Amino acid sequence: MTSGLAQLVRGLGDAVFPPTCVQCRGLVERTGADGLRHVCARCERQLRWVAPPHCPACGHPFAGQVEGERLCPHCTDLVPAYREGRTAVLLRGPARALVHELKYHGGLHVLPDLRELFRRSAPVLELARGAVLVPVPLHPRKERERDFNQSALLAAELARAAGGGARVVPLLRRVVDTETQTRHDRRARRENLKNAFALARGAGLYRAQHLVLVDDVFTTGSTLNSCAHVLRRAGCLNLDVVTLGHG
Repeated sequence: MTSGLAQLVRGLGDAVFPPTCVQCRGLVERTGADGLRHVCARCERQLRWVAPPHCPACGHPFAGQVEGERLCPHCTDLVPAYREGRTAVLLRGPARALVHELKYHGGLHVLPDLRELFRRSAPVLELARGAVLVPVPLHPRKERERDFNQSALLAAELARAAGGGARVVPLLRRVVDTETQTRHDRRARRENLKNAFALARGAGLYRAQHLVLVDDVFTTGSTLNSCAHVLRRAGCLNLDVVTLGHG
């Protein structure tokens, strides 16, 4: 379908079924083809974009000017196995609502909005262009239950937003079906994730290329760091991290 026809079909669909805001559930009124389709203008103003200066490990912004390179309070006991982490937005308000709509309600219709968040984040795009994007894997059981891996979907949207030769390669697999991480602190998460990831079967190695691990949210960094350790042991040292949100 051509882009013009796709816009026409989308416009007709919006006329019959007007999109609603994922946060306030009000109608979303758009006059053009660009912009967020599932966040209204009032809620969109609540988005908290991340820009330098920010923590080099997780991407969380610093308040004011920072001299030298130091980790934020979120990362003081994290020893990153990767070089740098960046994030597009703070996971609050409409950003959290978009992620939850995808992750917990199967809302694949919000993927263009998530791609738009990536597209508006220059620091994230700078890191992703020309890179091999490696999504954080789900355990097969959980992926069957959810019917998709949100990190793989986000990596595909990031590749589309970044262009410049960025491509998604699933280099990792999850070999341990760990319990949910949401109820654990960083130490418990780290223990929970020991040996949870491995190289995907038949995965080619990209030691000389720039790899970027992609996940939906940076919380403590335990999951991403566990994945990074697997890739480093395989000899992939040119390694960074990108998440859609931090929170």
